[in-house]
Amino acid sequence: MKITKTISLLAVIGLLSISMYSCKTKKVVAKPNPVPVEKPAPVEETKPAPAPAPEPEKPAPAPEPDFNFKNIQFEFNSDVLKTASFPILDKAVTEIKKDPTAKFILNGHSSAEGTPARNMSLSVDRANAVKSYLVNAGLNASNFTVKGFGESQPVTSNATEAGRILNRRVEIKADN
Repeated sequence: MKITKTISLLAVIGLLSISMYSCKTKKVVAKPNPVPVEKPAPVEETKPAPAPAPEPEKPAPAPEPDFNFKNIQFEFNSDVLKTASFPILDKAVTEIKKDPTAKFILNGHSSAEGTPARNMSLSVDRANAVKSYLVNAGLNASNFTVKGFGESQPVTSNATEAGRILNRRVEIKADN
């Protein structure tokens, strides 16, 4: 144990002496002053008369907001949004913020799997999930009405899995 301490102490002393040796101060050499450069005399140019300023263009009217959003998709038997739906919802938030007084209907739908009562409940839950997303993005909750349609309004056949995926959706429509 004593030998280990002695060797360690010698190693530390050796490292300190090497680091002290490498940290020598360096001499600073003064830089010479720059030589002044003579500037040539400026040449006078004749400038042509400025052209008349063009008339300012009137700004184009802001485009009407597009309030119809479809294809907001959900996971199977769930009110959890698919990640592919986030860009659609972000665009919806941008458009809805153009007219914060507009009213909207959130129509929830489901595929034909499960009981009609479960599908109706699921479609309302999906519409509420979209409403929560929009409200969390800073929109007014009172501008949204939630409706559930269950499996009653499919956009395509429920015979295939691809069709059932498309039927699990929420649509945002302007309330006229």
